Amino acid sequence: MSDWLEHSVLVEVNAPVELSWELWSDLEQMPRWMKWIESVTVLEDDAELSRWKLDAGGFEFTWLSRITKLVEHQLIQWEAVDGLPNRGGIRFYDHQDKSAVKLTVAYSIPSFLGKLMDNLFLGRLVEGTLKADLKRFQQYANKIQQERSHPQ
Repeated sequence: MSDWLEHSVLVEVNAPVELSWELWSDLEQMPRWMKWIESVTVLEDDAELSRWKLDAGGFEFTWLSRITKLVEHQLIQWEAVDGLPNRGGIRFYDHQDKSAVKLTVAYSIPSFLGKLMDNLFLGRLVEGTLKADLKRFQQYANKIQQERSHPQ
């Protein structure tokens, strides 16, 4: 038996939706702003598949993920096809010269582990990390936008 836990976080970015989309759709760049993601490798023979490695305080997990839905400048959805069970999506909202980015992540943990770790504690930890990740993304995207708007 397992339990699925889901978290959603939202951030406003001082960059157009095209830039937010560009940064997120380059999956291999995710470790720049996602604390627990150690690496992402897009498979050469199938661009919809990518190998992920997560390192959270000494706990390492890997999984193979498939993009299940892609709507340019609007949505990227995925699900794990092996390894750590997870799924989610990143949604992009166009606010003219700004954008909003909403990340939703769901993951499966064994029921006994959920009870052992207390879902509330685990949920707060994951949600806090995701909020910090999106804050780093916001800062990164804002920096890229500034550099492109005011080249040296």
